[in-house]
Amino acid sequence: MPPRPHFYFWKIMNNFYGVIKMKASSERLRSRSLEAKIMTAEEAASLIKDGMIVGTSGFTPAGYPKEVPMALAKRAEKENLRITLYTGASVGDELDGTLARAGAITKRIPYQTNDSIRKGINSGQIEFVDLHLSHMPQMIRYGFLGKLDVAIVEAVAIREDGGIVPATSVGNTPVFIEMAEKVIVELNESQPLELEGMHDIYTPENPPHRKPIPITKTADRIGTTYIPCNPEKIAAIVLTSRKDSVRPLAPVNECSRKISEHLIEFLDHEVKRGRLPKKLLPLQSGVGNIANAVLKGLVDSPFEGLEFYSEVIQDAVFDLLDSGKMTIASGTSVTPSEEGLERFYKNINFYRDKIILRPQEISNNPEVIRRLGIIAMNTAIEVDIYGHVNSTHIMGTKMMNGIGGSGDFARNAYLSIFATPSTAKDGAISCIVPKVSHVDHTEHDVMVVVTEQGLADLRGLSPRERAREIIQKCAHPDYRDALMEYYKKAVDLSGSAHTPHILEEALSWHINFLQKGRMI
Repeated sequence: MPPRPHFYFWKIMNNFYGVIKMKASSERLRSRSLEAKIMTAEEAASLIKDGMIVGTSGFTPAGYPKEVPMALAKRAEKENLRITLYTGASVGDELDGTLARAGAITKRIPYQTNDSIRKGINSGQIEFVDLHLSHMPQMIRYGFLGKLDVAIVEAVAIREDGGIVPATSVGNTPVFIEMAEKVIVELNESQPLELEGMHDIYTPENPPHRKPIPITKTADRIGTTYIPCNPEKIAAIVLTSRKDSVRPLAPVNECSRKISEHLIEFLDHEVKRGRLPKKLLPLQSGVGNIANAVLKGLVDSPFEGLEFYSEVIQDAVFDLLDSGKMTIASGTSVTPSEEGLERFYKNINFYRDKIILRPQEISNNPEVIRRLGIIAMNTAIEVDIYGHVNSTHIMGTKMMNGIGGSGDFARNAYLSIFATPSTAKDGAISCIVPKVSHVDHTEHDVMVVVTEQGLADLRGLSPRERAREIIQKCAHPDYRDALMEYYKKAVDLSGSAHTPHILEEALSWHINFLQKGRMI
């Protein structure tokens, strides 16, 4: 039986659609010679073999590849395929989640927030290396982390010379492209072309040839608007329009509002004492609901002309830019809520000259942080009475997310501030404890601790002075007496000890909290 007429119609229409699509992507794929590299996600995923080290774009999930990892996960469900996965920081479920659930990840570096990855790490199925984010790019370049086989990166466009224009994050993408044997590009048509020009790509040389990073002001641009790439390294191009799976931000609650108020009052005090200029110094803020709420509080503060030099640009930064309170925001990723992302795209021409996206080895670089005099504001899981901070582990054993960039900023900041609610689990657990169950930031790197109860300025205080200040200012009233009782008992028993502790009793706090947590 001969084909019906409508068969030819749809065949012609399909061919016509293909031509239209190629023309539409010509703005994004500007090298005619690379058109032959366009293939399906499944074909691109077939380039990745068992045992390879794969680096991907993406930073707190923004600008990460999606199609190729999902295709790779499907392969891993049917064949023996496991890889070592490097990223910039956390990425979306289409990457971390699908590969973890398929059992395709042997090792993961350097930071994650995905439930499936976390379960794999804490069950021992996935080896996890928790690194300072500024350290990883040079560790790759030095060869400390092995030879990178493949880089999978999301892009807005590919230039005529092979240069890759990133999407909403930069992260480790430049070093992955530089060091990988092959590069797979996901050319994402859902990411606006107006992102081009927002990036500032600069790569430091290796010692002994390294020069000072020439950033002396937050607004300085020192590099290119694209990532250089030898076009011969590009092994595959996958066309996609899949959007980032951004995370919602919780509304500002009473606890976060009080933390923000305490911080603003403290910063105002520092201005009045002459220790900060009226427009403050450049701000850094960690990622998440508390960090976003703290920044949001600055919209109604007396401060003007604010600058932001950080990693992640969240909704509150848009609030500050829109209000005119902030003049410039530098980071390595734009990671707002779904509403925030829509707002960013809608007003992207307004934000283009106010936002700079840099590689994470520049956004998190200790040299630049120290030079600019950053006010670093990060969050903690728990803080002990002497000022040590745990920002990564639950009960000292279960990995939550990772240290991220908090250590890069805390160690080198003009002011190093850590915020946490005073309690967790609806008040059943104190976040101020005699001794943290895991140390990420030592007392030497923590200048200020703030909870909704109050703020403790630890600068120039001895361990005993810090203990009294933290207990009195930051602990919840339900736990304040018990913490002070522990401290006084430790002083009595230890006599002349510089940092009084009763280790057995300090441990019992965590055991009691563990039992409470299980009962809730």
